[in-house]
Amino acid sequence: MNDTLLLVASIAGSRVALPAADVEGVIELDSLIPVPCAPPHIAGLSALRSRVLTVIDCQRALGLGETDFTRPIQEAAVVELEGHHYALSVDAVEDVCEALGKPTPVLAAMDAGWERVGSGMVDTEQGSLLLVDIAKLIAGDENDGADRKVA
Repeated sequence: MNDTLLLVASIAGSRVALPAADVEGVIELDSLIPVPCAPPHIAGLSALRSRVLTVIDCQRALGLGETDFTRPIQEAAVVELEGHHYALSVDAVEDVCEALGKPTPVLAAMDAGWERVGSGMVDTEQGSLLLVDIAKLIAGDENDGADRKVA
């Protein structure tokens, strides 16, 4: 058995795994303040206990459409990367489980966004899940919005 814990979440209708050690918590987003001229996958800013969170629209970061932030409940995984706090929007958080081994290469064809953020497949008691590289998810697709014009 491996002692790596994973947060199982759904993004754009797909079940994926995030390294639980990198997740500070799971929240329901309250309010969202837009950020002018931000990259398209930055949905806005939110607050958590006097801390500003940059909200990442994970669907947009993957090139799979946009998240509907008008839903009554919008869950997010809170992570810290290089001293900045982020809320990664997810469809739902399902569970925390243990990895049954080390990640293995992905052998199936995937959409470009998943291919960019996937760091391998990991086996769990719930089946095989794509392990998501959080830093790459936060970075978004550098080609998304490349043709935006700043007024």
